[in-house]
Amino acid sequence: MGPFRYVQSEDCFPLGQDTLLLAGFASLRPCWRVCDLGCGAGALPLLLLGREPSLRVTGIELEAADAELARRNLAENGLAGEIMTGDLRRAKEYVPAGSFDLAVSNPPYFPVAAGASGGRARAEECCTMAQLCATAGWMVKNGGRFALVHRPERLAELLAELRAHGLEPKRMQLVQHGPERPPSAVLLEAVRLGRPGLAVLPTKIMGGS
Repeated sequence: MGPFRYVQSEDCFPLGQDTLLLAGFASLRPCWRVCDLGCGAGALPLLLLGREPSLRVTGIELEAADAELARRNLAENGLAGEIMTGDLRRAKEYVPAGSFDLAVSNPPYFPVAAGASGGRARAEECCTMAQLCATAGWMVKNGGRFALVHRPERLAELLAELRAHGLEPKRMQLVQHGPERPPSAVLLEAVRLGRPGLAVLPTKIMGGS
């Protein structure tokens, strides 16, 4: 993974293209405090540190084994950071409001019993979209950002939940695999208490020019 070595277990949700896309999409500034909500084995913090080494990164992960892998991946690459083992739905109990400049997440995409899920890592069994947006809205400072990747068919719901929790959508980019195929993912970044105005970036065509 660039200059870093990344280790994941067979039980960990595998590193995928969506995480790579989000790592390149999120806005970054030197020395920002960044929190990955549901960090798994810590791939996204590594990728973001690869872009901006001065970041102060934190990860929150429900699964203890994955959180330990995230700590290992930071340590074995000589990187500083904090990985918390915790439940995002209870973040107010252990994370002060406005602690971060940026929150990022590659969350579960499917509602429970949607018929398209694949277990806890892909279905919202442990954290719904509304709960994720509420946590991000709590964690980032006024003017701070929340960047995530999700499914295009849930875009209307996502925009509504972001706004409901004080996060104004500001940047969006669709991703599709070839010009004749429908979008497969949406990258979105919102600003805490930001002014209305959404910039729609050119669609990212994977495998094309």
